[in-house]
Formats: sequence, structure tokens, C-alpha cells
Amino acid sequence: MEDIKLALRGIWSHKLRSVLTMLGIIIGIASIIAIVSTINGTNEQIKKNLIGDGSNAVKVSLYNQDYEMDFSVQKAPEGVAYIGDNLLQKIENLDEVETACTYHNRTAYSNIFYQNTSLAGGTLIGSDMDYLEVYNYEVLKGRAFSEDDMTQRKKVAIIDENTAENIFPNAIAIGKIIEIEKEPFTVIGIMSKKEEFAPTINSIQDYYTYNTDYTSGTVLIPDSCWPTVYQFDEPQFVAVKAVNTDNMTAAGNKTAELLNNYYHLDADTVYKGSSVMEQAKQIQALSDSTNKQLVWIAAISLLVGGIGVVNIMLVSVTERTPEIGLKKALGAVNSRILVQFLVEAAVLTSLGGILGVGAGMLLSVIIGNVSDVPILISPWSILLSVGVSVGIGLVFGLLPAIKASRLDPIVALQRRD
Repeated sequence: MEDIKLALRGIWSHKLRSVLTMLGIIIGIASIIAIVSTINGTNEQIKKNLIGDGSNAVKVSLYNQDYEMDFSVQKAPEGVAYIGDNLLQKIENLDEVETACTYHNRTAYSNIFYQNTSLAGGTLIGSDMDYLEVYNYEVLKGRAFSEDDMTQRKKVAIIDENTAENIFPNAIAIGKIIEIEKEPFTVIGIMSKKEEFAPTINSIQDYYTYNTDYTSGTVLIPDSCWPTVYQFDEPQFVAVKAVNTDNMTAAGNKTAELLNNYYHLDADTVYKGSSVMEQAKQIQALSDSTNKQLVWIAAISLLVGGIGVVNIMLVSVTERTPEIGLKKALGAVNSRILVQFLVEAAVLTSLGGILGVGAGMLLSVIIGNVSDVPILISPWSILLSVGVSVGIGLVFGLLPAIKASRLDPIVALQRRD
């Protein structure tokens, strides 16, 4: 503590010189904080753009070689049966999975009608009772599916707000009859995402990267009614809700592995989890490879700052040579002098690091407001920056400290004038 007090006293007595010495550290730390914050913010934006509403849902479906199977035009593979409650429970028991559901999915080009109005390009889903929870939906009006709807194969439907606007523009949807493949279904509810989300689209590349299954509308019917509509059974999709975003890939892969082992499918036809998180990681890796170069460039400022610390500490040793000689004459050992100057250098760079963190946070906010770039300041980057600044003081202050500790007391005292 005495060494720290002496260091602070010395810094305060040479304020301008100390600030100029710390300037390289401040600029380097501020630059790194701003760059890392931009990298983190961009990565989170990429993840949010791809994942969307935060439901952490991963679709697991059958693939033939590298292409997802479309049962409207392809024959279902042999040996894939209805996914029962026991198998679904095994999926939900996976550590990475919070809950799971099964469903059928088909693009409705011209087979959903209300009177003479068609829901062209909509999505028809035959779902179980957990589909709404997995995909982060809530029922705004009416009700959700009940156990009786499922077991008794009641012809009921839940529609989203897009469907309600497109085929019921001037009418109340609840209780109305819609036709699906010429089969009548009663609308019992209107659903909506719990969190509205639209990805940030700045270019045509962003559109193709982030565009998800946005359609003119979505209609849900009980999965038990699916054979009634399409006249035959077909394999189901599985959707798993991961416990968190980072576990989405693992949840999808483990679910696919469990299904493949259960059905003993051949190499050409297998279940696969959607690779949304893998796509996010690939884009993040491309972004990181560029931004990490900027971090190294900013680190050059720290090197310059470290050289400044060496310079000013050598000057300090020269100025305080008589003081060092007097301390040694009174019995101070070399290690005591060494520690004193190392602490002084570490305190100097630590103050620069703290000021650099503050400047970096301010710079990050300015960059975010001016360029509309998402910013995410992480605590670890702040702690690391302060730690690095202390390390710079210890490393670059070592040479002056060694020089001070090795001074001959007699020679030092002779230079008292």
C-alpha cells in the first residue's frame, strides 16, 4: 500500500507527463473495447437474425442425401412409423431439450378456402398440442387445441393473424368454416408470435441469408386429422425447443441421432436437424476473422504505450537516483527497490487502462449511434483490458526497475547534486 501511495503521489506531481505516458495505453484499450463490443454486438445480431423470435426451436426432418424430403411429391421411406409418446419422451429427456413436438407441414398453394377466397402460398400444419409452446406462439382470441380435439379427430383449426387478414378481411374469424382440401374445418382460435421479430435486412445477401418461412398465413389443424385431409399417413417433422440458444445445434443433432438409431435408417435417408446455429457460426467466424485483425492493429497502440512507460520510468530512475542511493544506504535491499518501481509502473498503466475502458465504452456508444451498428459490451473484455494494462506495466516497467535496484548506493549518493 505504501508503494501504491508513493506511485500515486509521483503521478500527481507530474500530471501532464503521466497523462502523455498513459495516452498510448488509453487509446489502445479504448480501441480494443470498441472493436470487441462491435464484434459481440454484430454476432448477437447475426444470431438474432437467423433465429428470430427467440423460441430456440430446431426442426428435425427427413433428408434424402442432402435434400429435405417433400412428401407432397416424394414417397415416404419404408420403416418410418408414427412417432409415439414414448419416443417423444426420450427426445424430451435429452439434456439440451426443454420440450418437443411433432407435426406435419405442407405449403398450401390453392387448397385452403374461405368461401371464394383462397390462402395462396400459405402454410398448413398438422400439429400436436405442444407446437404452440415450442414455436413461441400464443392464442390471442379463441382457444388452443384440447385433448378431445386430438383424440376425436375434430375438424378444428387455429389460424395466425396473416391468415385472418387475408381471408377474413371484414369478418370475425372465430366460428367460421374454412375448407382444406375440400374438408370443412371450424376456426377456433387466432394465434400470434409472443415476440414480434423482423431481421435487419441491409442488402439482397442479407435477405437470402436471413429470410425464413414467412408466408401469406399459417393454419394449424390437429395432427390426427392429417390423414383425413391427405388420405394417407406420412412421416412427421420433429421440433425441439433447446434449453438455450447455444444448445440449439446439439439439441437438433442429438434428436436426429436418436431418431436414426430408433428407425435404423440407411445412409441416404436420415433425420437431420436444421443448421441455423451452424449457419450463424459460419457467418460469425467470417466476421471474426476480419475483426480480429483490427484488434491486433489496435494492440499496436498498447506496444507504443508500453515503450512510453519504459521511457518515462527510465527518466524517473535518473531523477530519483539520489533517493534510491539514500534508501540503499539505510538498508533497502535490491528486491525492495525493484518492487517499488514495478508497482509504480503498474499503477501508471492501470490508471491508463481504467481511463481506456471508460473511453472505449463511450466510443462504443458513439459508434452504435452514428453507424447503427449493434453494440454489446461484455464484462470479460473490461476485466481483460484492465488486466492487460497491469501486465504492460509489469513487463515494460521491469527494465527500469532492474536498473534502479542495481544502482550502487555510493555512486547514487555522489550524484545527489
